[in-house]
Amino acid sequence: MEVTRTFDLLERYSQLFVKPDVLAGKKDGEWIKYSSNDYIEYAMNFACGLLSFGFCKGDKIVTVSSNRPEWNFVDMGMALVGVIHVPVYPTIGPEEYRYILNHCDAQTIILSDKLLLNKIKPVLSDVPSINKVYTFNQIEGELNWIEIVELGKSKRNEFQSRVNALAASITPDDVVTLIYTSGTTGTPKGVMLTHLNLVSNFIATSKVQPLNHSHKVLSFLPLCHVYERMMNYHFQYLGISIYYAENMGTIPQNLKEIKADGFNSVPRLLEKIFDKLVTAGKDLSGIKKTIFFWAMNLALNYKLSGRSWWYNMQHRLADRLIYSKWRDALGGEVKVIVSGGSALQPRLARLFWAAGMKVMEGYGLTETAPVIAVSHAESPNLKFGTVGPILEGVQVSFDDDGEILVKGPNVMKGYYKDPTSTALVIDEQGWFHTGDVGVLEDGRFLKITDRKKEMFKLSAGKYIAPQGIENKFKESIFIEQIMVIGENEKFASALISPNFNQLHFWASKHKIHFRDNEELVNHPDVIKRYSIEVEKVNKNLGAHENIKRFRLVCEEWSPQTGELSPTLKLKRNVIMRKYNDIVEEIYGRGKGGDGRSTGKGFMNLNLNFNLKKIKENIEHLVDNRPRNDDRHHNRP
Repeated sequence: MEVTRTFDLLERYSQLFVKPDVLAGKKDGEWIKYSSNDYIEYAMNFACGLLSFGFCKGDKIVTVSSNRPEWNFVDMGMALVGVIHVPVYPTIGPEEYRYILNHCDAQTIILSDKLLLNKIKPVLSDVPSINKVYTFNQIEGELNWIEIVELGKSKRNEFQSRVNALAASITPDDVVTLIYTSGTTGTPKGVMLTHLNLVSNFIATSKVQPLNHSHKVLSFLPLCHVYERMMNYHFQYLGISIYYAENMGTIPQNLKEIKADGFNSVPRLLEKIFDKLVTAGKDLSGIKKTIFFWAMNLALNYKLSGRSWWYNMQHRLADRLIYSKWRDALGGEVKVIVSGGSALQPRLARLFWAAGMKVMEGYGLTETAPVIAVSHAESPNLKFGTVGPILEGVQVSFDDDGEILVKGPNVMKGYYKDPTSTALVIDEQGWFHTGDVGVLEDGRFLKITDRKKEMFKLSAGKYIAPQGIENKFKESIFIEQIMVIGENEKFASALISPNFNQLHFWASKHKIHFRDNEELVNHPDVIKRYSIEVEKVNKNLGAHENIKRFRLVCEEWSPQTGELSPTLKLKRNVIMRKYNDIVEEIYGRGKGGDGRSTGKGFMNLNLNFNLKKIKENIEHLVDNRPRNDDRHHNRP
């Protein structure tokens, strides 16, 4: 059957995918499964309940929730009657909630649990449009979402025909959701996405998905983000069963419990898995350790085609001895991992492909619903270091400065209540200006090189594209996050937030004693170790791109502490304000000029390693880690 609106998926279920576990969530230690019929009934009853309460087409309801099957029931119920769903991140602060809730004119909010209720309820006194608060969890003294369902069920005979009539009146061009961009600067914008935006995207991406209705996936990225939400519809379109993880800490356990065939990820999670693999390898000894790192180095040099017979023979042996155990750690059945949200390091793509888990990297924005390009699951329709071919039905062009321009059915209707901002990003010819800079490799593979707004000039007039440099540095197991700085300065520098798990391991191994992270990052041996990492990357950068000075900070950056957005992008303005004194000292304008007065790690880099191979071999022996001979393939 034809799908042109998101809620058409319900009819598709009834015709094609009658199964007992289209959705599942965990409660009190048990997986609660919902059949296709359960899904349809909950959505219809919720829709009838909304009409019973007087909701009309165009009204708005906010949800702030963890991933759970109920999210889908209310999402589809709203769509059936034209109520606009406004899903919001559970992790943002009070001011952002206050702005979004007032800006979107929502009448009702649905919260998942008591923690969120206590966090958001104080804000609601400043949001006069919201008159009712519901919760998914049962909380004493609070309205529960099931009351809407039960009311709709009791009045089904009265409102069913009206729901059907409203559903029939909804067109693909009608707005189905407002998604507020997390943003790294400025006020969030409400992106108006239509049924067509989302439907065109999940149908086009489904054509490159190797999984089908016989498979299961685990979902844990937030459904309020357009990436996971579109993929959620994508899985439903294909009849793939969706199981929602309890929380981020239970992902490995949940993958094993359901024997998931795939999952969506962000690069940072794949980096964490890689770090854990390296740590596990270091805990081995003797021949086991040697075999482990031999297999890892083999994986890091994996090619999609043109592998020699000698490589293939080694790969088969490594698969039996090592890679099969890596798959077992993720449940044993993972065939596909979709990666999005930020740049994936090519070495990670190589490693997972070598281990039998195909990584499909995609690229897009909230405003493009979201996918613009995506790697396929089969060669030759993918290339490491790129985000794959342009998605079917989407057009891509490049502005004179390399900015990626997009046109197609996936491009948003505009920003809510903000025609000025809309006109700034969608030109008169209908091209959406992404703000990303890129190129087409081999005439078909899109490669993102940087964010247009994040590029800056040194005082000598040379341009720096920080994101590409940062991604190269993040290949180091010692570096969790890094921000390149130097706008209008003589040279580029960097603030580095270490991977403290790895740094603690290394410090223990080298008998470095420290009171806390602040003392650790200021230790001379630690600074020397990081200088080696920095100089290693510098050798593969242009002279003006070299990081001449760096500073280690003692804090981990996260969305909770404010340095990262909910999608794990650097909030550059926030970081610059937080470390302004350090930045001033780096450039000789602050107290002391050499950066030592604040007690945090700092070093001027003026190193000259002529014996490159000897140095790399020494590092390999000291760190017990494979050398990365794939640096020239790093994706910016």
